[in-house]
This record gives sequence, C-alpha cells and structure tokens, in this order.
Amino acid sequence: MRLKSYAKGQWVDGGGKVTELFHAVTGDKVAESNSDGVDFQGMLEYARRTGGPALRKLTFHRRSLLLKEVAKYLTERKDELYRVSAATGATKSDAWVDIDGGIATFFVYSSKGRRELPNEPFYIDGGVEPLSKGGTFVGRHIAVPLEGTAVHINAFNFPCWGMLEKLAPTFLAGMPAIVKPATVTSYLTERVVRMMIESRILPEGALQLICGGVGDLLEHLTCQDVVTFTGSAATGRKLKSLPVIIDNSIRFNMEADSLNFCLLGPESAPGTEEFDLFVKEVAREMTLKAGQRCTAIRRALVPAALVEPVVEALKKRLAGSTLGDPTIEGVRMGPLASRGQVAEVRNSVGQLGHATETVFGQLDGFEIKGGNREKGAFFAPMLLHCDQPLRKSEPHNIEAFGPVSTVMPYQNLDDAIELIKLGKGSLCGSVFTGDDRFGRNVVFGAAAWHGRIMVVNRFSAKESTGHGSPMPHLVHGGPGRAGGGEEMGGIRSVFHYMQRTALQGSPTTLTRITNEWSRGAEQKIDALHPFRKYFEELEVGDALITHRRTVTEADIVNFANISGDYFYAHVDEIAAKESLFEKRVAHGYFVVSAAAGLFVHPAVGPVLANYGLENLRFVKPVGIGDTLQVRFTCKKKTAKDTPPESIPQGIVEWDVEVINQNLEPVAVYSILTLVRRRAEN
Repeated sequence: MRLKSYAKGQWVDGGGKVTELFHAVTGDKVAESNSDGVDFQGMLEYARRTGGPALRKLTFHRRSLLLKEVAKYLTERKDELYRVSAATGATKSDAWVDIDGGIATFFVYSSKGRRELPNEPFYIDGGVEPLSKGGTFVGRHIAVPLEGTAVHINAFNFPCWGMLEKLAPTFLAGMPAIVKPATVTSYLTERVVRMMIESRILPEGALQLICGGVGDLLEHLTCQDVVTFTGSAATGRKLKSLPVIIDNSIRFNMEADSLNFCLLGPESAPGTEEFDLFVKEVAREMTLKAGQRCTAIRRALVPAALVEPVVEALKKRLAGSTLGDPTIEGVRMGPLASRGQVAEVRNSVGQLGHATETVFGQLDGFEIKGGNREKGAFFAPMLLHCDQPLRKSEPHNIEAFGPVSTVMPYQNLDDAIELIKLGKGSLCGSVFTGDDRFGRNVVFGAAAWHGRIMVVNRFSAKESTGHGSPMPHLVHGGPGRAGGGEEMGGIRSVFHYMQRTALQGSPTTLTRITNEWSRGAEQKIDALHPFRKYFEELEVGDALITHRRTVTEADIVNFANISGDYFYAHVDEIAAKESLFEKRVAHGYFVVSAAAGLFVHPAVGPVLANYGLENLRFVKPVGIGDTLQVRFTCKKKTAKDTPPESIPQGIVEWDVEVINQNLEPVAVYSILTLVRRRAEN
C-alpha cells in the first residue's frame, strides 16, 4: 500500500525513493511512504486561504458540533482502525487507548466547548477593567483565532490519539491544521484522516496530511502559524531553534519524552493495599504499549527497606506478562513499533547498565508467543535496580523508550524529593501512599518539576485512570526535559491557537464590539417589560428600572421564620448593635428574593425558567427602613441548539444591580433565564 498525503483538497502520491514500513509482529511490509513533490508552501497557503476563513466564520458552538460529528463518524468505523492498528504491534488494550482515547478527546472538547465557551467566534477573557475616574474609558480582553496554520508533528507511539488530542483544541479555536505523523506508523494516521475527509464534516482546507518528510514546509511559516511537536527532546530542540521559528516568534509547543517517577510511601509495606497498587501500576506501565509511552514509569522510587519485596513482587507480576503476537489468546504485551526502536532501546539499556543491575528480563533468548523473532520488533520487559541513585546519573539522564524501568531506593522524604528533581522536569509522576500528609509533602516538593502528579490510595484506585493516562480535561506537558509545553488541559489549550488582544474604549463601544453589556454602557428602556420579549426581540442593553420597596422589621422577621435563618445580626437587637453592622440587617437572600419580586413579570410569556445565579456579592448591608430598587439589564444572549421536538430557546444573562435610596449598590449578580425563540426562526 502506497500512502498518500492530503494536500490542497486532494490525495497526492509523492514521488522519489520510498520509505518501507513493516508490520511490527511479522516483519512483513505493510506500506510505502514518500512526500517528495508535495507542494508544502501551497499547503500552508491553502489552509490560510480556505480552511482558516471557513472555520473562523463558525462560532465555538458550531465548531464543537463539528467535533462531535467527527467523533461519531469515527466511532462507527473504529473496528477498521483496530485492524490497521494491529500492524503497530498494539494489543487490544493498547489500541483502545490510542483509538478510543483519541475519539473520546473529540467528544470531551465538543462538550466543554458548548458548556464553557460562548456561541460567538471570539472569546471574552475576563471582566471590564476600569481605566478612568469617571468610567467613560475602560478596557477588557478578547481572544480571536490566529489566521495561520497549526502544524502538528507527532510521535510514532500514538498515531491516532496523538493527532486527535491536538486537532480537537485546534479546530475548536478556529484554526486549520497540517498533520505530520511519524512515518513508521503513519499508515494508521492516514486511515483516520481518510475517514475524516470522507465524512465531509470538516470545512475544506481545515485538515491536511503529510505522509513522509516535511520538505521545506517549516521555511514558509509566519507569525500567525503554530507548531506543535511530540517526540524526542533532541529533535524538539532542533526544531525549536530553527531561524524561522525564532525570527517570526512562532508559537512552538513541545512535549518530549521524560523520566517520569512513581513513588511508594514509607508506610506502604507488603500487605497494604497501596503496596499492591504500586506494584501493579509499575508493571502495567512497563507493559502497556510495550512501554512506548512518553508518560511511562521510568524510575520507581521505593523506601530502602522495601526494595527487596518490591523487586520480588514486580518480578512475579512481570513474569505473567506473555510477550508475542497480540492476536493470540493470552498475549498481554506486543512488540515495539519497529526494529529501529529495538536497536535504540537496546543501546539505552546498555548505557543504563553502567549504573544498574538487571533484576528481571534479558536482551536475548526471551520467549515469544507467535510472531517472527527475527523480523518482528520484540523486546522483553526489563527491570533494573540502581543501588546508589543519588551518586549515579545514568538513570536520571538516559531513557530506554520501551518496557524498561529502574527501581531506586530512598532513605527519607528529602532523599525522595531530590531523586525526583534529578529527572530535570517530567510529564507526570505518581505517589502511592496511605498517608495524605506524606503525599502532600511530595506534591509540593515535586510540583514545580512536573506537569501532572497523581496521588493514589485504596480509596481512589478503583476509579483512577492511571499514572500514564493523560486526560483531555487536564494539562499534558511538563517543564525542562519534558519540553516546557502544555497540551489539552480542557479549554486552556484552545487559547494556544488564539491571540489575546486588549481593547480600550467607552463601555458602550466595547459593548457593541463584544456583544456583552457592561456597566456604564448605554441602556435601552421602553414600555414593554423585558420578560415579555422573545429571544430574537431582546437586544443587549435592554433594561428595566423597577419600582421601589422599603424594607420593614416584619420583612426580616418573616423571612427568618420562613428560611429558619435566625442569625443574630438579623433577629437580636442587642447583639446586632455590637456587631460590625451596628444595627439589625436584612438577610442577604431576602434582598435577592425582594429583588426578584421587583423585576419579575408575573404573567405567562417568553421566559421559560430561571436556571442560575452567578457571581453574587453583597456589597452593602440593608437595614430596616432602607428602600430597594433594581437596575435590570440584558447582558448577553446565547442561542441554544434544541431538538426539533423541543421548545426553541436561548439563554439570556441579565445583569442585576440592587441599589438603596442613596443609589448605592447593595447587591450585584447575574441571573440566567431560558427564553423562548419564535418557532418560525
């Protein structure tokens, strides 16, 4: 099979000498790859000219729905992806992480995009910043999509997930992408991209693919482009230092392999659940994906007194991990991705041998079940032991990117923290301990050196997602050796593909630019109550100044009786005088309730429900005899996608300011209402 690149809206067969790709289990050739002759500059221009504008026209919510539709399309066809994935040497569990995990990332970002981002093509970042005494000149921040292309350069170990976890925030931000997978497993990436293109869900130009080298692609990047890289630290540094990257201040996000730690707490002796969980996790991380994960456990830190029982327990568990052809029943670990990887891991183990002893496994002579020993890429699990990890640097500097881990003893907490830091920055670490105080000390000793830390005990283990599993909701990346970048982390990653811009002007001007009303901007007051208007009829800035209500002692007493809140400041005259209020005051929630009575229209109308109240602040106490009034303003509108059988509706956020007789604010907040849209719209 000759792999093709997808460039400028068509599949392109590169010319020149091909790179042959082989089945990791059998060693048979499965594909050929070459990208010579691809118009790389044209790909960038096509993405900027075609894909970018199409995506930027859409709101976050529309982009979110695209992600959902793509995820559903791939889910219906994932069995085919599993069949293709078998050539990479993946077991069913390995393929599940790569394929289902990648698709799930699209689902997560689709959901978060609709919940956490506005139904606009831009994002308002933070509130209004007052810049003048009179309030006529203010500032705030917006974020808009960059007008370039995201170039995603991915590693060989996760040809599906590695691409999709980058594409999800890219597309949600409104930016097109060019994907360059690692050649050795690019046949799986190509199949996923073919499905996505065949679906016709994404706008034309949103997604392009390079199977082979990148040619002169990077030479044509501009300041509006973004480059992300996953792979070795050495390659990442080389790309990051390219003159075009530096000269154009191009955003470069790097996620590199690292020497991640897993630590066993000193109280977790054999027989405790935490001991067993630790052993299970280390063994699992060594064998899952044949240890070819950038998050895999490379350094197992163990109390000195527990080294022997830990080693014995790990040996017993690893001995049950049958190596071979993943299609054969009982095989729990497959080969590495290629023979080239076998050579690299062997070389790294040889270097580690200067500072460690092998306590389990061997380089040659190991058994495999099925597969081709000579042509396949098999490598057996190897457990090493370093008796003086504070004096020997190799385990902290050399990574064997395969089923290899080193057990290291520590004497006390300070020792453990020092060993952790010797990794010079990692993607993740984990602590297995039944002592939360010990876990806390490790976290604050190691957090500055890690992108993620998992603390596990018997209570969280059952539902734990595991040491090496990055989640779409959480940051994936780390400082130092790990590359210094961040991927995923929920909505945080979307802004990597957007430009934050500060706006300055009058409140009214910024309201009209952002479609979000802020205090001080113009308000429109007419005879029709805002609750009598359909969603389409409401305009941002529509307002109501209510009638007034004077608070009485009876109001306070009655509210105390109804609510059961007899706090002394409300009901005890003497104690209230001695308090900071110096008098009896009304309940804050009475003020909110009284405000609702002032602004709510009682008749049946377009308002369907009040379903939220946000950012409530009581800014001045209300006492007996104070008079309340409400300034009620339409702050923001968000149309909702509703099923055909449901009532068409939108969400309206209202700014509520409750004032007293001196025109001083006593309470400020926002309420959210569901408002009917006209059926014909």
